[in-house]
Amino acid sequence: MLSALRKYLLIPRLIRLSSAAPKDPLTAWDRYWGNVRSTGATGDVLWDSGSSHELEGYLPKFARMDQSLPMVDVGCGNGSFTRLLAQHFPHALGLDYSANAVDRARQESGDITTASFAVRDMTAPDAGRTVVTALEAAGWTGDANVFIRGVLHVLDSKGRAALAANLLPVVGSRGSVFLAETNFPGTPVDYVSHLGATRDSIPAPLEWAIKGLPMPGRFGAAQRAKAFPTADWNLLEEGATSIETRPLSNPSDPDLIPGYFALLRAR
Repeated sequence: MLSALRKYLLIPRLIRLSSAAPKDPLTAWDRYWGNVRSTGATGDVLWDSGSSHELEGYLPKFARMDQSLPMVDVGCGNGSFTRLLAQHFPHALGLDYSANAVDRARQESGDITTASFAVRDMTAPDAGRTVVTALEAAGWTGDANVFIRGVLHVLDSKGRAALAANLLPVVGSRGSVFLAETNFPGTPVDYVSHLGATRDSIPAPLEWAIKGLPMPGRFGAAQRAKAFPTADWNLLEEGATSIETRPLSNPSDPDLIPGYFALLRAR
């Protein structure tokens, strides 16, 4: 009982850290990515494990997609998953809200010719049409697949619904959407404790996220059903997964956050 209560001594520190985050989401994300010094397994970005292991776990699900179509990576950050997706699809287009994230993704992608990047707010009106334009600029016309990892859980219900609606013109009749999101069952204090935070110390990548970014929520089957209504989407598969973070508790292994995945296709 004492150890269970001890974690709540974190609350004052969490409040103090999170109060420093910019109130405007775009400012927060752009500042965060502008301050990142390094990425990968020893870097600053909490959700960049520097490994292909998580994506490899998704590959059996991708078998139900039309893999002759390009893949759009929504919320690509520094492009770590975009580059991996480009190995399994003819082209991967990474999109992010933050111009600094897209700049970073381009820098880290070097001479990879099967990946491209663009700045897009996928909750904005008519964002779907602008994604089609970005695909055309990369040499692709027609339908595309979509990959979303760790984006929907940081949006409110209105933003989730807008993003889902904007994907309809992107996927068309042949494309599919694969999403993977954190779905931690406890409180925010439980969540950060799970990732190694104590009253005395917080792993640096986690502290960076707490003090720089909007507070995340959770995204599971109930949230998916609201964001992707059955009038527009067919659910092909869903279930539990694990979202990998940068190694925190063990320098050689990513930490794991309970998550949720779904595979959908437009009606």
